[in-house]
Formats: sequence, structure tokens, C-alpha cells
Amino acid sequence: MGCDGRVSGLLRRNLQPTLTYWSVFFSFGLCIAFLGPTLLDLRCQTHSSLPQISWVFFSQQLCLLLGSALGGVFKRTLAQSLWALFTSSLAISLVFAVIPFCRDVKVLASVMALAGLAMGCIDTVANMQLVRMYQKDSAVFLQVLHFFVGFGALLSPLIADPFLSEANCLPANSTANATSRSHLFHVSRVLGQHHVEAKPWSNQTFPGPPPKDGAGTRVSYAFWIMALINLPVPMAVLMLLSKERLLTCCPQRRPLLLSADELALETQPPEKEDPSSLPPKFQSHPGHEDLFSCCQRKNLRGAPYSFFAIHITAALVLFMTDGLTGAYSAFVYSYAVEKPLSVGHKVAGYLPSLFWGFITLGRLLSIPISSRMKPATMVFINVVGVVVTFLVLLIFSYNVVFLFVGTASLGLFLSSTFPSMLAYTEDSLQYKGCATTVLVTGAGVGEMVLQMLVGSIFQAQGSYSFLVCGVIFGCLAFTFYILLLFFHRMHPELPSVPTQDRSIGMENAESYQR
Repeated sequence: MGCDGRVSGLLRRNLQPTLTYWSVFFSFGLCIAFLGPTLLDLRCQTHSSLPQISWVFFSQQLCLLLGSALGGVFKRTLAQSLWALFTSSLAISLVFAVIPFCRDVKVLASVMALAGLAMGCIDTVANMQLVRMYQKDSAVFLQVLHFFVGFGALLSPLIADPFLSEANCLPANSTANATSRSHLFHVSRVLGQHHVEAKPWSNQTFPGPPPKDGAGTRVSYAFWIMALINLPVPMAVLMLLSKERLLTCCPQRRPLLLSADELALETQPPEKEDPSSLPPKFQSHPGHEDLFSCCQRKNLRGAPYSFFAIHITAALVLFMTDGLTGAYSAFVYSYAVEKPLSVGHKVAGYLPSLFWGFITLGRLLSIPISSRMKPATMVFINVVGVVVTFLVLLIFSYNVVFLFVGTASLGLFLSSTFPSMLAYTEDSLQYKGCATTVLVTGAGVGEMVLQMLVGSIFQAQGSYSFLVCGVIFGCLAFTFYILLLFFHRMHPELPSVPTQDRSIGMENAESYQR
């Protein structure tokens, strides 16, 4: 009760900045999940093929990684952090507003690259500021922070669903041949049928742009609604800037200190500071450096081969699982409207929301479960669950009910894989390696590469290949995890890590989950 009362007191004293940081992560979630259900409408809008539109995912994920690194530049002062959050959240609203006017896939990819930079900056800055405010008590606030990611990702497909096109995406006055081709495109949606079209969509001659009131442009209203919903977020950051007297129009009457710094000065007992007592993100920890600095450390020269093998195999597991998360959320809508399922567009639009909803639920459930179960066991259950779920979806590929149940199951199993793997790897290396840096990089690259790969295979082989890819990537993740267990057994034993340090590592792992 004393601890709960102290945390409640901290929240009351830092209520406005805490709500602001939570709200910017809502923007992050809103922007991460809307591409999947709107993919086919955006294809009609940009007259592009599936491999071409897949570059939009690639540009977003690549710039998200770059934005995460860029966000570290703005974390030094409160003023820089808040202005970075204001700019990033405002940029997301602008991106939503501009997307309906992107008639070329290259322009759309550039706009989504800007959104990726903004999302990466939000990811780094909001996490750092919350930890800086609450320090040892930051774990519960970080969990809520990442809950807002799932909430935003759950909401955006629901907003888009009423505006998804059910009818012809070509103009009504097109020729009979064009009408027939378009009808086949929207009814069968079998992208790999070479007898239907030998040329990619981008090379077709369209009679003109879709009409203003046509089905091809109705999704524009969804983007504008999301832009309006997100608009209060930069306004909230602006209000916090005003409260902290960081606006140029406000006189600076006091030093620019974080409210958490003032709170620490008031409540901290006068004792000598121990670096080991600092939160994980403020300790001098090699695993939290950038990738280049981590790989250049001189103390890695004498490390055994198992040390490097653990880093590589753990990164490959997350390469597969995080890549599956991105690819499934991006293409499950396209898969559902294809044969053999031929699910209606409105019904299929709920699949990304269901997926992200169960990811959010899984993240909440993993909090109490992780205190009773070892990270290695959680990862094993998650990876096996992913493989089994894809196998069931493949066997019952003609059953719509199994698609919805399997989507929910995948969301649960994939939700806690990242933090559990990170905690297990850090624990295996006794917090002396570069696990955090390597694993975060591997997961980000996996999201980029697998989305591009699945999109290309989907286009060439048809919708059935979507589930086959899931089974293959899931089996690869399981294989890499077995190799990780083997290399962990081969790794030289070191003095055991205290339970308190291990729990801190798990909390830190959760803070990196997207």
C-alpha cells in the first residue's frame, strides 16, 4: 500500500506531462496500423501493384529506425524533447491529411517516410522522458505508455473500415473490357493470376483519375478523420511547453528543470548516489549504446564464440517474429478478401483491429505472467504458438471463423515475444553484452524485409502463399530459438545475476516493446 500510495502521489504531481507522453504514443499507434486495411484502396489511388505498394511499408519502417536514432539527439533537455514531440505529432496529422492527395506510389512512400521519422522520434523521446520522471517507479507507467500504442493501432482500422471500397475502383464510364477487368480485380482479388493481367497495374492505361465521389476516394475521409483525432495531441504538447515556460512568448522565470528533477531533489534522502541504483536506461550499459559504438567496444575482443552466437540467434528470432507481426497486420486484410475466403471488405477490415487488440491484451496479461514464468519459457510458448496457429490457419484456409480465431491467437502469442526474448538474452549474457542494441536492430530490420518479401510472394504466387510464408517464418524462428538455447548452454557460466537486476532487465525489455 505504501508503494502504491507513493506511485499515486508521483502521478498526481506529474499528471500533465504523463498524460501528454501517453497521448503521443497514441499517435504512434494510430499511424502504425492504418496501412493494412487501406492497402487495396491506396493501390487503386496510386495505380500501383502489390510489390510497388509494399515499398510504402519499407520506407516507413526504415525511417522509423532512423527516427529512433534521431530522437536520441533531442533527449538532452526538456525543451528539445518537447519540441521534438510537438513537431512529430503534428507531422503525423499532416501525413494523414496529405495521403488522399498522393496519386503516385513514390510520393506516398515519401510521405510515409516522414511519418516513420516522426514515429521513431516519438518512440525514443517519450520513453526517455517517462523514465527520467519516474526512474525506479517507471515500469507501470511504461506499460501504460505501450498500451496506448495498441489502443491507437486498434482504433485506426476501425475508423477506416466504414470507408473501405466495396465497388469498382475504376471510373464508371470506362470501357466494357476495363469494367470486366476491374470487376475481376475486386471480386476474385487473386493477384497471381497471370492470365488476367500480364502487366503490373502501374503500366495500365486508365481513362482518368477516379471520380471525386467514387469508391476509390471514400477512404480519404478516414484519413482526414484520423488527422482530426490526432490534432489534440500536438496541442497537448504545446500546452505542456507553455506550462514549463518553454515557449518563446513566455518569460523564463526559473531554470529549465524537469518536474521530476525537482521532485527527486525534494524527496531523495541525502546519501551518496550509487550508479547501480539508477534505472537501466541511465546506467553506463553497453547494451544501450548505438550499434556502431557497441560493436567497437574493446572488451568484446576476448569474448567466446557463444557470446556472439547468442546475439545473432536472438536477433534472428526477433527478425522473424517482429517481421511476422508487421507482415500479418499489413496483409491479412488483403488475404481475407481474396479467394478462397472472399470475405467482405467491411468484415475483413476488422481483422487488423482484432490482431492489434489482442496484442494489447497480451501485453497487459504478460505483466503478471512474467513475474511467475521464466522469459525462456515464455518465448518457447510464444514461438510454438505462432507455428501451431499458422498451421491451423493453413489446414482450415477455407474457414472464415478460423481466420478470426487464428488472428486473435497470433496477436496473443506475438505480443510478449520481444520483451521476453530481450530479458532472456540479457540474463544469459549477465547484462554484459550488446543484446538490447542488436535485438532492437534485428527486429526493426525484420519488419522492413519481411513486409517487402511477403508482398512480392503474395503478388507472384497468390493469396495461399501468405499462410505458407507464415509457417516458414514461424519454423525458422523456432529453429533459431533452439540454436539460441544450444549456444546458451555452451556459454561459459558467470556468477548469477541478483533477482532484483533480473527484474529490472525485464522492465527495461518491456519499455522497448512497440
